[in-house]
Amino acid sequence: MKIRSFCLGLLAIVLVLGSLPLAAQDDQINMTMWVRAINFQTQELVDTWNANNDSQIELTVIPSAEFVTKMGAAIAAGEPPDIASIDLIYTPAFAAAGQLVDITDFVRELPYADDLTPAHMALGLYEGRNYAVPTAVDGSFMAFNVDLFEQAGLDPDNPPSTWDEVLEAARAVSALGDDIYGYWFSGACAGCNAFTFLPFIWASGGDVLSDDYATATIAEDPLVREALELYNTIWEEGLTPEGASIDNGSNFVSAFTGGNIGMAPLGNFALSLFQNDHPDLNFDIFHIPGKEGGAASFGGGDVIAIPAGTEHAEEAWRFIAWTLTDEPQIEIYAANGQIPVRLALVDNKYFEGDERQSIAASALAVGHTPYTTVYNDLFNDPNGPWLEMLQIAILDGDIDGAIELGQERFTQIMEG
Repeated sequence: MKIRSFCLGLLAIVLVLGSLPLAAQDDQINMTMWVRAINFQTQELVDTWNANNDSQIELTVIPSAEFVTKMGAAIAAGEPPDIASIDLIYTPAFAAAGQLVDITDFVRELPYADDLTPAHMALGLYEGRNYAVPTAVDGSFMAFNVDLFEQAGLDPDNPPSTWDEVLEAARAVSALGDDIYGYWFSGACAGCNAFTFLPFIWASGGDVLSDDYATATIAEDPLVREALELYNTIWEEGLTPEGASIDNGSNFVSAFTGGNIGMAPLGNFALSLFQNDHPDLNFDIFHIPGKEGGAASFGGGDVIAIPAGTEHAEEAWRFIAWTLTDEPQIEIYAANGQIPVRLALVDNKYFEGDERQSIAASALAVGHTPYTTVYNDLFNDPNGPWLEMLQIAILDGDIDGAIELGQERFTQIMEG
């Protein structure tokens, strides 16, 4: 009788266990991760993790234009992803809204926390606490066509290091022929010109925002005016194609691949594209210079964070911490031409022999990113004040009017 009762009890246990999901039976943790469409090596990271860990991650790619809205809605509904790769410029707004998990204690345990790219770490801070770490980093720099430089009598081993030298080089290349131009910029792309124009000002010691990011300094900083004058000169002298004025970013990278552009400010994302899809393009890169020297870069790309409301914060951090270790940083990031987020790992076997990778990586050491919860309204909005100011100053030549408008509209947005 006792044996019969024991067998029935055992059968009941088996039936109950059989009715549970597999994850509950073996304590497997299933997590979700969201990434914007610009996802670098995220899929390979997730695949490698899944192949070597009991916990599993399902990756979902969200269109970039929809990411912020969908992320906020998911957190508000109590259905957040467990991990999120976020465009770093939006991190302060998410943190200020209480939508990210405080990971300060986790970050403090990292032996290489001080080696992570500074701009991304800065954007991951809110009120002195860490809410994100770098995951896919990019920096802006100047690409130049070596063949055109040589044809114009310029020394490709000594590229421009001041604004005057940039202008002189653009003039020399443009003088080669009617269909050759010294410079390219996408004149109707707000974000492109935050990424590539702001570094001219920063490298010179100026800025469009105060040190505490609380106020606009467009009208009071003379370097803002002088940078606008530099680009206006490039436009007025015809050193860039007329089509640049209406380009919304669709030719931001591809314009340089035609072989008739001397210089174009771009980012690390262009290196692998040029090397893989345009192997005959003879190009090199240099840092975006300041007026009298120096260098600066826009720290772009993504940070990785844990959205508020997840039930798997510790396991999510275990994945994040793993992505920062040597093997994925070298064998996934560097092996695919992506800059490691730990600057000490820039010297690796995959970057040996290509000085361009080292220059691109070193740009992140002088990288900077505006820290503001209204970044999108200020800099990214195609109808916002940044692009309108640039177009009025550069294309119309009304620099006074542009500065007045920029200062007024920046102030309205920042105080609103």
